[in-house]
Amino acid sequence: MSAANLAKPRGFAASINSDINKPHVIKGCKPEVFADIYLEQTNMVIWQRELSNTLKQAVAAFLKSNASFQLAMTVTPQSAKESLKESLKESLRESLKESVHESAGQIIGDSNPGELSENIAELVDMFCYLFDLKRAGLRLTVLDRAMCPKFHVDHVPCRLITTFQGIATEWLPHEAVNREKLGAGSQGQPDAKSGLYQSQRDIQCLSPGDVALLKGEGWQGNENAGLVHRSPAVTGGERRLLLTLDFSE
Repeated sequence: MSAANLAKPRGFAASINSDINKPHVIKGCKPEVFADIYLEQTNMVIWQRELSNTLKQAVAAFLKSNASFQLAMTVTPQSAKESLKESLKESLRESLKESVHESAGQIIGDSNPGELSENIAELVDMFCYLFDLKRAGLRLTVLDRAMCPKFHVDHVPCRLITTFQGIATEWLPHEAVNREKLGAGSQGQPDAKSGLYQSQRDIQCLSPGDVALLKGEGWQGNENAGLVHRSPAVTGGERRLLLTLDFSE
């Protein structure tokens, strides 16, 4: 899917919410849904995509040989694919040096860094095109625990999140949140006891492969309406591969 196929409003004039009490989430099976992030009452859009078997296999193999991988870099649509491919290959080479597993070579061969880097580069292209950005801040991280275990909002204009493998990001609908209980307002209480939400049934969860655009508090007119979300609890032995993209100056 090319970024050129994404329809978007002219210019980057972030919308002003006329009814701040009713922001909602829009879901779609095609990446064209991303353009709906510009709608006034939208605080998240979700592209419900299915990962190919080839990509799933590449990700699974990568996680086997990169248990603690972390990558943070600034990329452009033009540089993303090669920069990522080289970083992933270097990590795999280091894993091969350190591994004594008899099948390490096979695991690394199956990981196919080109497949993963190409997929991520396509997301970088879409993200930059949608928001008229020359570059984006990229983080690709293997997680075996919750990175941000409490519900929170991001103080950014918009963030792209996708989980390639493992349990994905949890979120709360706007109408289910008592925002006075966010952050210090929780008085140190866990989310389930602070009064932030009324019922466990309020908690929604993205699916692996979903690509979400989360509108943050930094989006003009979206103050007190940023998408409330958190990292999920990870069970013993499970690992997630999480990608985030942010605006970069």
